[in-house]
Amino acid sequence: MVRRSDLERSLEYPRPAMSNPEVPAGAPASPTVDFQQAVAYHVGGRLPQAEELYRLILGAFPQHFDAQHLLGVICHQTGRNEEAVERIGRAIAINAMQPAAHSNLGLALLALRRASEALACFERALAIDARYADALLNRGNALRELARPTEAVASYDAALAINPAAAGTFNSRGIALLEAGRPADALGSFDRALELEPANGPAYCNRGNALRAVGRPADALASYDLAILHAPGLPEAFSNRGNALRDLGRSEEALASIDQALALRPAYAGALNVRGIVLRDLNRQAEALESFDRAIAVEPGHADAHCNRGNVLQDLHRHAEALQSYARALESDPAHAESHWNESLCRLLLADFAGGWRKYEGRWKTEQAHQGRGFVQPLWAGQESIRGKTVLLHAEQGFGDTLQFCRYARKVSDLGARVVLEVQPPLRTLMSGLPGTSAVIARGETLPAFDFHCPLLSLPLAFNTSLDSIPSSGAYLCSDPARVDRWRKRLPPTQGLRVGLVWSGSGALRNDPARSLPLAALAGLRSADAQFVCLQKEISAGDRALLAERGDVQCYGEELVDFAETAALADLMDMVISVDTAVAHLAGALGKPVWILLPHAPTWRWLLDRRDSPWYPTARLFRASRLGDWDGAVGAVIAAFAEATR
Repeated sequence: MVRRSDLERSLEYPRPAMSNPEVPAGAPASPTVDFQQAVAYHVGGRLPQAEELYRLILGAFPQHFDAQHLLGVICHQTGRNEEAVERIGRAIAINAMQPAAHSNLGLALLALRRASEALACFERALAIDARYADALLNRGNALRELARPTEAVASYDAALAINPAAAGTFNSRGIALLEAGRPADALGSFDRALELEPANGPAYCNRGNALRAVGRPADALASYDLAILHAPGLPEAFSNRGNALRDLGRSEEALASIDQALALRPAYAGALNVRGIVLRDLNRQAEALESFDRAIAVEPGHADAHCNRGNVLQDLHRHAEALQSYARALESDPAHAESHWNESLCRLLLADFAGGWRKYEGRWKTEQAHQGRGFVQPLWAGQESIRGKTVLLHAEQGFGDTLQFCRYARKVSDLGARVVLEVQPPLRTLMSGLPGTSAVIARGETLPAFDFHCPLLSLPLAFNTSLDSIPSSGAYLCSDPARVDRWRKRLPPTQGLRVGLVWSGSGALRNDPARSLPLAALAGLRSADAQFVCLQKEISAGDRALLAERGDVQCYGEELVDFAETAALADLMDMVISVDTAVAHLAGALGKPVWILLPHAPTWRWLLDRRDSPWYPTARLFRASRLGDWDGAVGAVIAAFAEATR
């Protein structure tokens, strides 16, 4: 069984070769058939001829251990594992003291997905011969099937202590280390496998998986290319190569590589799943949905495909069907973290806050960037009295999330607690005056003593926040008057409106293309009286050229060194027009009028079909009517602005 780790990153590992079934030499010859000839056929790969001879022997001598055992091995080698279990079981009934028979019975059971029984067989083999390296290897494989990778690593290590030159065991060990969340150690194990066997295509493929897991997609791509060089018929290498190309933002090439995997193995559920993910990246949702459906047809219990199918259905505003897809994923795998997480986002988008906040706590088990801190102090979840206690509230996600949810500091303080707020360094100065906080520190600084802690995005659950109880009485952040005064002196005078513009976000984020616009899309946003000021730091080369040509947008990107500077500049704006970035949240938190351009599939916080936001009373929302089509939303902004400046 291949263990899958994430909605956005489906890793597929080629199964490591199990140890070759034992073919004992020197067995006694049958009086009627040359047993040695049967074994020679078997070892030489002439399985039909070997099988015919073994059956002739058993016809005359039903208690012939070796013939029963080796006939069972051939059944396993030719995919007839039920018969293999029966045949090898008969052999063990004749002679239960042969470790190879127990190990080979385990292999047949493992092929039938009966991993617990297989593990017991390998244990019996090792009880007879504790230094049986093949049984230790196969025991490790069974433990991997049972999702016990740490124990699997120990079993592989024991096998390697006996046979330190076994490339296949190092390869299997690396897979287990990956599954145990130790990709750097896994990389070392794959490297050792390749030192021992330089042309091992599967090991190169698995090495690529480890390189992706440590954040080296370009090196992973090179490793997959070597896998394909040495094993051109390995579909996993092409599929995982597609993953690496996707990591590098080369989605069209990723799709082509995955299609090569499917040409080799059309019924490859993992590749069909990854193909759907890439098609979604390319805004080809209908094709993505079809690819996930094909994956599920091949493997009905493929939890990743059900989950990713739900994500596409959300894109298409088919939210009830999306929830059904997440439910099916969880039927297949009740612990599937990505499905719990994505279900929470769907419920929050639908304003089902009661179910959404509860499910949202599942984010800690996903592979997204929501990492628990491991504090020894207890998590405050709203039940315990915190009067007279110190509570650490800490940021966990992006700048926009911190700006949105820091408002809860006052509610915690109102319960009688001393509130320490830990935020990302660029937010520290701005947050220093946040109502309800006793201290604001930057992430990475030494934490003071505290009694409880709570991540910022767990506070809505702690306060049982409903649509009607969102703390949104108005501005809760303010800019530094001295900074505002400095910016006021910098800005050219104007007789009309000052308008802050943000048309794109950080290009480092995978979802940025879905929310960002080129500046050219706002070409119609002009006014003879208005002064436009760019409030974003990152500007693409193409947008820089257009800014220089246009000449009516003031840019100070390099001087916006932190959010305190951005807030001071934004405070001088009469309004802000922004895509869904941190500056949109900043403007809302400052109480500035902010018009927000939203994609057709917005993040959950903007809900559905509303032109206003319960989180920011000064916000006005402009929504794209179709996936990837901003014309309607941009046109509505331009028309509304023309009306406002008339």
